[in-house]
Amino acid sequence: MGVDLRHGGNREAAAARLNCKPSQLLDASASLAPWSPCCSRIPLTAIRNYPDRGQTSLSQAMAGLHGVDPDAVLPGNGAAELFTWAARDAAAAGVSALLAPGFADYRRALKCWNASRIDGSLALTWDHAGPLVHPALKGAVLWICNPHNPTGQLWSRASLQPLLERYALVICDEAFLSLVPNGEQQSLIPLVAEHSNLVVIRSLTKLYGIAGLRLGYAIAQPQRLQRWSEWRDPWPVNGIALAVGERLLASPQRYRRWCERVQHWVAIEGAWMQQQLAALPGITPMPSAVNYLLIRANSSLVPLREAMEQRHRILLRDCRSFEGLGETWLRIGLQSRRNNRRIVRALREELQRNPLT
Repeated sequence: MGVDLRHGGNREAAAARLNCKPSQLLDASASLAPWSPCCSRIPLTAIRNYPDRGQTSLSQAMAGLHGVDPDAVLPGNGAAELFTWAARDAAAAGVSALLAPGFADYRRALKCWNASRIDGSLALTWDHAGPLVHPALKGAVLWICNPHNPTGQLWSRASLQPLLERYALVICDEAFLSLVPNGEQQSLIPLVAEHSNLVVIRSLTKLYGIAGLRLGYAIAQPQRLQRWSEWRDPWPVNGIALAVGERLLASPQRYRRWCERVQHWVAIEGAWMQQQLAALPGITPMPSAVNYLLIRANSSLVPLREAMEQRHRILLRDCRSFEGLGETWLRIGLQSRRNNRRIVRALREELQRNPLT
């Protein structure tokens, strides 16, 4: 069985490949907060009844977090579902411009609608995590990932705002922004009301560690979101996800406290992990603003990744799914300090056993 390169977090497939239980694996291929909130006492009605097709309560809670009108919010079955509808609009607007390397799901979504795209190369050297200036690209539609995936670079709002005047449509993926210390200062959400060509997509998956629920949302002007609602399935967000989302977001104060906790973890563990990885021979960790670190080497890192799986039961993100990267790159999702130590120990052991050339 080959390695699924499209996305991290494929624990079941990895366990089958390694002939072990999924619970035996430390999954650093996915980039989630290391804690998940208690989701017990889900009401039976969330399972028995059809979900609210209008997602009214959840939309209101999401709108309250950002100070926007509920009609400007559309919950989705994860950010991935919303990329699909954004891509349908993009296909109608013209050629999409994307940075490479970049998140492969944008290309998957564009392919659904046979949309044209061009890739602009992102320089693979940078000396700090940001805020940085986002490059302008040719095309009618601009896809932005802030912070950028897989590099972890944070783009400044000051560099993004002028781009809204240059493109027919701007789609900004802020799935990880709520995890970044002071990251909200760079969000484009405050600009949505004045720019009908702007869509911002968020995810609760990473912030709350609830990847299994599939819960994200788009913020855009109501006319666009109403059109998306008419295209999609009748119940795109299931009742359990709606119930959990409403509970998590019911209190803006509690949401902010959770964000602060996660951002503190990113700041502390990110700096610690950078220092530890920089001391290892043959690999270089790149500066990152968020909860994953891109590492590079002068030779293939595939044997190292495979050894981490086979001998240590640690999953790292193979970067060959990111157009513009190859075998000399890996991405590591931050964990708790205990598990970060486990990753560093295993990397040190493998690099001593088989030094990189």
